[in-house]
Amino acid sequence: MPTHINNLAALIACALLSHAPNVTAQQAVATAGKARHADATDRHRNRSTDDAPDVVTYGRRDDVMRFGGELAERRNLDAAWVLGALQQARFIPGVAKAIMPPPAGTAKNWAAYRARFVEPVRIRAGVAFWQANRAWLQRAEERYGVPAEIIVGIIGVETIYGQQMGNFRVIDALATLAFDFPAGRKDRSAFFRDELENFFVLCGAQHADPLQLRGSFAGAMGMPQFMPSSANRYAIDFDADGQIDLARNPADVIGSVAHYLAEFGWQRGLPTRFDVAVPVDASERAVLLGPDIVPSFTAAEFTARGARLSEAALAFEASSTLPAAPGAAEPIKLALVELQNGDAAPSYVAGTANFYAITRYNWSSYYAMAVIDLGEAVARAMR
Repeated sequence: MPTHINNLAALIACALLSHAPNVTAQQAVATAGKARHADATDRHRNRSTDDAPDVVTYGRRDDVMRFGGELAERRNLDAAWVLGALQQARFIPGVAKAIMPPPAGTAKNWAAYRARFVEPVRIRAGVAFWQANRAWLQRAEERYGVPAEIIVGIIGVETIYGQQMGNFRVIDALATLAFDFPAGRKDRSAFFRDELENFFVLCGAQHADPLQLRGSFAGAMGMPQFMPSSANRYAIDFDADGQIDLARNPADVIGSVAHYLAEFGWQRGLPTRFDVAVPVDASERAVLLGPDIVPSFTAAEFTARGARLSEAALAFEASSTLPAAPGAAEPIKLALVELQNGDAAPSYVAGTANFYAITRYNWSSYYAMAVIDLGEAVARAMR
């Protein structure tokens, strides 16, 4: 999900706003976070918890109502509409469980992670999506410089081209994480309160019923799984039909994904990564790994520390510089990206600014490589 869903007049066939909801919500308790966990949780968006037992609504809980009143005033929204919707928002135990990190000691495994996404179902669906939307993919590349395989890779990893867009009520997911973020990991409740506010802004602008929109356990929606703030900032009406629909309109999805990456620094014509052999010396390797995925070293600095870049990287670096400022240019910067493989030796790539741009969609090098590899697999299958 971009951190990274959509401005969406037609985003999920939303009903018109009801400015006077008929609410008979119970008093939400301050101990909502202790509500019994659902028997099963889908960490990957697909299971709804609407029918789970022991549902706790937020009712007129003071902190929730105060939040709603303040955001309505701040954003010039109808207070009765905002508060009425929040009264019907529900604490979802499965959401609180799904947001938790894997158990301590769980080894990262790039090969296993990759296999979840670069597989026949997604590749076949990607070929069909590419064939059906070739003109929009070409137009997006012409306008934003983002290749078709990157856009196809992102949509495929996120939702299998719209097959798995999530079935949690977005207001429930965001309210749960905004007001009852679980203990045991870094508190991100402020982030989700901001997303909940952006969600109401989105619904208000698009005349959408906030009780109807559905998405992932984290509140991401549509084919590209945009969070509400990303939808408000980056979603575009790419086919100029007067509305933005990221659930059913591939043109808007393609244009919005490309626009998002361009806004986060995508550079036309720059590869996403190069092959690299890491330094034998552990201390030199540690220096190159220090900035993590942030491109920080030139090819010469890689070489000076004992890394061996591929011929393709050296040739590209020798023939190309990218503008740093008007009238100036600087060498391409690289990051040494390590992908752990459980008990096996790690894999490494030299990531560019475009690799980093993909991680702004989801802050994970594993995610970025899955997007790249899926897109390339679909491109090969197209030939």
